[in-house]
Order: sequence, then structure tokens, then C-alpha cells
Amino acid sequence: MIEIREAKSRREQRRFLDFPIRLYRDNPYFVPPLYMDERKIFRKDYVYYDTSEAVYYNAYKDGVMAGRISGIIQHAANGKNGQKRVRFTRFDVIDDFEVAKALFDAVEKWGASKGMDTICGPLGFSDLEREGLLIDGFDQMSTYEEWYNAPYYADFIDRLGYAKEVDWNESRITAPADYDGDLDKLSDFIMKRYKLRFGPAKNVNDFLDKYADGLFEILDKSYDQLYGTVPFTDGMKKLMIDNFRLLISLDFVAVVLDENDKVVLIGVTLPSIAEAVQKSRGRLTPACIYRILKSKAKPEIVDLALIGVDPEWLNRGVSTTVAAALVHMLQRPGIKYAETNLNLEDNYAIQNLWKRFGREIHKRRRSYVKKLNG
Repeated sequence: MIEIREAKSRREQRRFLDFPIRLYRDNPYFVPPLYMDERKIFRKDYVYYDTSEAVYYNAYKDGVMAGRISGIIQHAANGKNGQKRVRFTRFDVIDDFEVAKALFDAVEKWGASKGMDTICGPLGFSDLEREGLLIDGFDQMSTYEEWYNAPYYADFIDRLGYAKEVDWNESRITAPADYDGDLDKLSDFIMKRYKLRFGPAKNVNDFLDKYADGLFEILDKSYDQLYGTVPFTDGMKKLMIDNFRLLISLDFVAVVLDENDKVVLIGVTLPSIAEAVQKSRGRLTPACIYRILKSKAKPEIVDLALIGVDPEWLNRGVSTTVAAALVHMLQRPGIKYAETNLNLEDNYAIQNLWKRFGREIHKRRRSYVKKLNG
């Protein structure tokens, strides 16, 4: 017998959060989110609820929890795109198709009851959250920014009548072999030609105070037409800045300013904390904090978090400055490689950028879509 319960009580909410951690207890590739951050989704003042509404379901088979799923109606995204979509996310399930079907039936019914005509995902409240279903690279460790899932998830979703909407690929990037400095020369030429300069900062707080507004303006402009994105609210900005304060290092960021001190490009790279969080099962224990700080001080793997270019400058070659800076970062002692995280397969600007580097495409993810009945 399969039963679907909405996670309204604290007990059901706790089970919702704990389920993937138990499901992938012995999986070496699964990296949980920070538990303290995930708990916030059940707070009434959660940062995304000013533009969204959500529902959370647990599935039980013969009295034992067997899966979970969340549905999100992101009103800002629907309004921007002229759509009536419900998103599914945080889908995890045992290897049982009937349990998966019951979970999706619940979210589809909820979405239809709210006037939605289409369901898509996995997508969170915004592209700052984990998104995409892993379809290739099951033997690769996730980054902190990604969900992990078993191969049978995709089979279940296909059987439920969902179709591919977009794919992302993910790559390991290393410095170009036998680098001859060509990117540095081109970067210097472009910087001089357009009277650009790198933005200085004394420390992380100074960096964020000076450039946070410009960062979000660039991201809103450059990401506007990308799949799944939504405009930044003040709450989203604060959330990102708070997260950056813990992890960001001036050695791994770059800001380019024009002659009027306006931000035209920004690149943010973060030390990988996947292993630190994995070992603590998502709990921010003293040992986990120590491992995070150790990773920040001497990173071996770095995650590419954000690269944004003002669209007015996109065709002037300014992205070369980020590429040159990334080469030097990857040449630092101790750095093994960078993880790109998710890149849309048809985002040719970013796909072409990685051709300048040593590159291994090692994971792929997919977002699905399906029309709702009546």
C-alpha cells in the first residue's frame, strides 16, 4: 500500500529532509546540502516565498517512508515568461516505479488545482538552487552545488511521459597544456583598448560592499534569457552575500570595471566544500567547519560559481580576462582542477570558452517537461 502525506508537521518535515541522506547513506558520490539551510524551506518567512508557493510530499510504502517530492510555483518566472508552470524538485525515491508515480501524481494534481498547465524540472525556486536530474556521470562525486540521484530516476520520469526540455553538461577544467601566454596578451590588449581595469578590494567585506550591487545587476542582465532564471529579489541577494562571506577568497574572484568604475564583468570561484559537507552528512559540526576553513585556505578543487558579462560588452572579448585569470588560478600550487558545475549545452559562449582549457565533460543533467491534464 502506497500513501502520500503532505509534510506539514515537524515530524513529516524532518523526514522529508532526512530521506535522501538515509537513501544515499553508503553512496560515495552523494553530497548533501547543509541541513541548516534546507530547514529554512519550511519557514513562513523563507526568502523565496515572496514570489513563490510550494508543497512538500512524503511517500510511504507499507508504512515505511519510500520517497519525497516538492512542487513549486515560481510566480516571478511564470510572469516573466508568460507561462503557467509548476516545477518539481527535491525528488528522491526508492527503486519502485509505483512510488515515483504516486509522488508525481500528487504534484501534478496540486499544480493543476492552482491553474498550472505544465510541469517541469527538476528546478528549484531559482537557478541559485540545485537543479537538473543526473543522466550521466553516476560514478562522479557531486559538487556541493548539485543533487545526486540514482540512474533509475530518469527511467521512471521517462515512463511517466516527461520529455527532455534542456540538458546541461559539467566539466573538469585544467590549465591549457604548454600555455604560451596568449590569453594574457589578448586580455592586456582588450583591457587597454577599452580602458578597463580590475576592481581592487582590501578584503572580502570590502569586495562585497563595493561590488555586490554591480554583481547582481550584471547577473540579472546576463542571465535573463537563460533557462530557469528569475530576477533577484532583495532577499535572494542577501542570501547569496551571506553564503559568499563564508567561502569567498579574494584570490579566486575577478571584477572588471570600465573607465567610469561600472562593473562590466565578474567571475566568482569558490573552494570545493563537497567532501567537508559529505563527511558530516550535511551537519555544520565543528569538524565540518574546520574542514571548510581548511579547504578555503588550501583548496585542491575549486567550483566555478558565477561568470557574468554585461551584454553590452559580450562581443568585445572581455571574457578573455576571466579566462586568463582562470588559467593562472589553475596553475597555483595545490590546485588539481576546477568544476564548472552546470552549463547549458546550447550556451555556446561558455562552451566555446572551455575549449581553451584542458576539459573533461564528466556529467550531464536534464530538465524535463510535461503538459498537465485538464
